[in-house]
Amino acid sequence: MLTALEFTQVPEQEKAFRAEVRAFLTQEMRDIPAHIKSRSWMGTDDGFSRRLAAKGWLGLTIPAEYGGSGKGFFSRFVLSEELLASGAPVASHWIADRQSGPLILRYGTDTQKAFYIPRICRGEAFFCIGMSEPSSGSDLASIRTRATPTDDGWLLNGSKIWTTNAHGCDYMIALVRTSGETTDRQKGLSQVIIDLKLPGVTIRPIVDMAGDAHFSEVFFDNVKLGPDALVGTQGQGWEQVNAELAFERSGPERIYSSIALLDCWLEQVRAQNITDGETQALVGALAAEMSVLRALSLAVTQKLVEGESPAIDASVVKDYGTDFEQRLIRQIANWLGARPDFIASSDLLRTLGYLEQMGATFSLRGGTREILRGIIARGLGLR
Repeated sequence: MLTALEFTQVPEQEKAFRAEVRAFLTQEMRDIPAHIKSRSWMGTDDGFSRRLAAKGWLGLTIPAEYGGSGKGFFSRFVLSEELLASGAPVASHWIADRQSGPLILRYGTDTQKAFYIPRICRGEAFFCIGMSEPSSGSDLASIRTRATPTDDGWLLNGSKIWTTNAHGCDYMIALVRTSGETTDRQKGLSQVIIDLKLPGVTIRPIVDMAGDAHFSEVFFDNVKLGPDALVGTQGQGWEQVNAELAFERSGPERIYSSIALLDCWLEQVRAQNITDGETQALVGALAAEMSVLRALSLAVTQKLVEGESPAIDASVVKDYGTDFEQRLIRQIANWLGARPDFIASSDLLRTLGYLEQMGATFSLRGGTREILRGIIARGLGLR
């Protein structure tokens, strides 16, 4: 597992692309304060997403025949890393670009590919994921939302919760039960595409402690779906959703959630010429750990390049990465608390305050720590 770690580096030919992306983001993100940047991949800006699309940077790995750029996974790693490191607001397009497009490309019909994927690449179709449900927690196999076959398609009833940016999206790809009962667990599950403007769909944003609404609960009351709503094969939803989660957990977004805080703190440490040994040790430890995490994430990217599905490897990176993101917040807060004479800017304090409220969610979104460790244990033959 992760055997490519010591060999994996971003190819030299990606340097020019990184420079182009960085120049674009320097212009886009000028004068944006750190507490806004700290929202990054939970921050929505449809216009920004469409400006990326105009550059050809949505659907980066999608073949040109579907409106993509046909680039490789390392190009996408570079783009994702630069977006997140700059604090760019990427939530509008992130899920569609990261996993919905590749999922449809892999499992969708020709009609679905021709309809949805070019729209994703143009920033005209934003997607959310319908997985979690009330009373199900992280136990996806216990979901109860059901799509019942009809003469002209499907009839959908049920609900989803903690659905990222559902209130700002056009479509949802949902894991639903199409046959059997909840006790059948993984059997009888399928994925369907839902137009969120259809009659019977109700979306209610959930306001978090920071006053934002990143998530929503979504209700389906006799929603009529066409026969072309089914993605892939009926009853194979569990296999498909696990392939989708590998895309979700394999990127660098599990490293950089707290990067705006680190950058803002470092800038002020340098400005106030603080060079004591304890501060240097903390900076060195954070930089070293981030370097290791980045190398792990690159190794996962290498496996994607080689055509593998690195679900276990990605779970390692996600579990380790979110732990680092959370500890970074605490360590900087403790450093500030031990130095009452340090002049902390209002921007630094606002950034810290926001991340202290939201940091707990880092180990929930994309799979809880317990779920990830179960996947890792099974991969190692321990359960």
